Amino acid sequence: MTIRVLIADDQELVRTGLSMILDAQPDIEIVGQASDGNDAVALARRLRPDVCLFDIRMPGLDGIQATRMLAGPDIQDPMAVVIITTFDLDEYVFDALRAGAKGFLLKDAGSELLAQAIRAAANGDALIAPNVTVRLLHAFSGAAPSPVPQPIEPLTEREEQVLADVARGLSNSEIATNLYITLSTVKTHIASLMTKLGARNRVEIAIWAHQTERMRDQSPRP
Repeated sequence: MTIRVLIADDQELVRTGLSMILDAQPDIEIVGQASDGNDAVALARRLRPDVCLFDIRMPGLDGIQATRMLAGPDIQDPMAVVIITTFDLDEYVFDALRAGAKGFLLKDAGSELLAQAIRAAANGDALIAPNVTVRLLHAFSGAAPSPVPQPIEPLTEREEQVLADVARGLSNSEIATNLYITLSTVKTHIASLMTKLGARNRVEIAIWAHQTERMRDQSPRP
């Protein structure tokens, strides 16, 4: 199936570049572009794309406000939104995730990770750039401690290894290489971790690992 994508960014050059990158993918089609948040929300509601790719700083509504209007907790039929930005600020990440975003990338993430984030969002998954995950952990480490929820089922040895690699900020492909397993197996383990830990995304998995001191390196075992 073709993934229909709406792009919103206030810079025409950026919109064109993102469109060219994604249109080059055989399973992705750009169905609309907007230069501000109000137009983005209106277009999204009219076109019902599979994924919205929003910049944060836009005239009118910003990307986080637009995300909240399309994917927030009060929306009955939420859309999948991925935030992409040049602004490397932790509060933006937290706000975007609270608003319902399915992904958060920096604009220097590269075409491969961008396409992965779009596909993940279309499949109902969340992809947070690995470097953002690590940075959030550093910010989190200075926060007041909070109760640590226990997993609904014990983690397997392999899940513990995947957990440690997610906490280190490794991508799925890097985890697969490190543990000598397939990419699909990594995705299966991450999905299981999200279920057992009640986590909504990779950042919450990594935070749980930090809280429970699971961030130590673990030797891969085939």
